[in-house]
Amino acid sequence: MARTPRVLPGGQTDERTHILEVLGNAIVGGMENYVRNLAANLPSNEFKVSLLCPFESPYTVLLRSEGRDVYIAPLRDDPPWRTVELICTLVRETGVDLLHAHLMNAHTVAAMAGRLCGTPTVATLHGMSLHPQEISVARTTGSHTIVVCREAWSQALAVGLAPERVSLVPNGVDLATYHPMSAEPAEFRRTIDVGPADLLVGFVGRLAWEKGPDKFLKAAEYILQRRPDVHFAMVGTGLMEKDLVATIRRAGLESRIHMIGLAREPHRIYPALDLLLHTSRADAMPLTILEAMASGVPVVAIGVGGVPEIVATGETGILVGTTEWPGIVSEYPGDWEGVALAALALLSNSAKLKSMAGASVRRAQACFDIRQSAIMTSQIFRQLIGSRPDKARLHSVP
Repeated sequence: MARTPRVLPGGQTDERTHILEVLGNAIVGGMENYVRNLAANLPSNEFKVSLLCPFESPYTVLLRSEGRDVYIAPLRDDPPWRTVELICTLVRETGVDLLHAHLMNAHTVAAMAGRLCGTPTVATLHGMSLHPQEISVARTTGSHTIVVCREAWSQALAVGLAPERVSLVPNGVDLATYHPMSAEPAEFRRTIDVGPADLLVGFVGRLAWEKGPDKFLKAAEYILQRRPDVHFAMVGTGLMEKDLVATIRRAGLESRIHMIGLAREPHRIYPALDLLLHTSRADAMPLTILEAMASGVPVVAIGVGGVPEIVATGETGILVGTTEWPGIVSEYPGDWEGVALAALALLSNSAKLKSMAGASVRRAQACFDIRQSAIMTSQIFRQLIGSRPDKARLHSVP
């Protein structure tokens, strides 16, 4: 389909490449933050970014406040035809040059519309593995696949996706926002009545089963049995919130485990933490760990998915072994018990915590800058729009 330049007020045309980001959800979560960060870091003189979301939410309000065009349409794994029609109409009437999808429902509908319109489609898969439907959609429609960790990259090739249609682009964070001086540590601590000399351990993420907030609570209870002076902050909301609050109350730990809720400015919380515990059951390349590292916060994490690609164990934090990664750290058992034991060891070693804090910042700056992720992604966009399928290979070499 021929590109349709956009006509601006006054009759001028907008010759920028128009990207339509198709999002399968619209909460304030990791995927959504990734899309905002990417849109903010693509060259604004070259790319115009619009978004299609499945419902109105505080996230869509935020996008519009940043000057983005936002469209709303239902998105399901079995996509409604009217959503395919809407995307095709947007391609035709607003000059969309490329569709960029996130989550399986968005990938399915965007790939269908892209195939009908002759518009390149790329899907970023934010998980640590590919679902059968995502594999089928990519094979059937010829959409390009971006993965964020090597585990997903190797699976994509193992199931037969063409190497030239798979790219590895690690996540990144905005280092101008997330850094050790982004807020005075005492600022957040005052809101939960934690003193400047107290130890504060954090959890940041959705309170959902896959993120393991219940494992964080178990680790916190174990730590408090041995170190009753430690405080804990759980930052986030989700379906498990009521059950978690009830668990804390039954244990009588309300004065030590603080439920923070949704943080609109998490970069103002990280500098107040001495340590972050990451207890996810499944994750690819979690932004929470990257944000913490960039802010100078060491991390103890269960080594699932792409997490071992982020944490340099013994240097920026500690990885705890799982059945998938046996023996990552032999002195600690897997799961939440190992997280608790590793955390206790670090909390008793202030010099090690300080050393890890500095190493975390240096690693984040060297490896996980959102600007580098945006450069890699924009290169893929350019090649998909401007090259025939038999042109240059697009995949990244891990």
